Amino acid sequence: MIPKSELIIKEFFLDSEANILESIYLINQSNTPEVGDLGSFDDLIKLLRLSFANFYLSYDNKVIGFIVCFRESSDYWSQNYKFFSNNTEKFLYIDRIAVKKEFRRNNLASDLYKYVEKKVNYENLPLCCEVNIKPLNKASIKFHYKYGFKKIGTHNFVDHSVAYFKK
Repeated sequence: MIPKSELIIKEFFLDSEANILESIYLINQSNTPEVGDLGSFDDLIKLLRLSFANFYLSYDNKVIGFIVCFRESSDYWSQNYKFFSNNTEKFLYIDRIAVKKEFRRNNLASDLYKYVEKKVNYENLPLCCEVNIKPLNKASIKFHYKYGFKKIGTHNFVDHSVAYFKK
């Protein structure tokens, strides 16, 4: 178990240190298909240009997890984001959250969610996200139900299917 007192959560931006952004990219890629594949490092930069708030989790001066969030009215191209844009007036969309494999099962995703709610969600915006149901991401579905999310829809894509959640 990681001592919570040794964890640091920081916001990151496009102009963050290259090693931080590279770590975030690598964590993202090692967590596919649970999070969407970013074909290249440039795709991460494109994503961050449109995002609203992004945070990373650091332990022992190393990035071990991150979360990327969007608000309504972004030009984000994601079909999942567009589902919420078409069905919810104001919201905070959690596009992706990932933790390095060796640090999972330490409630770090919960820590990131709680931090986002405290730091960003001052307007009491609903939190929105999607989770893969094909291939099945059972751990994430269980996590979101436990965290108070409700399933509000599904969508079948050619190569996968998702469930939409809102809290």
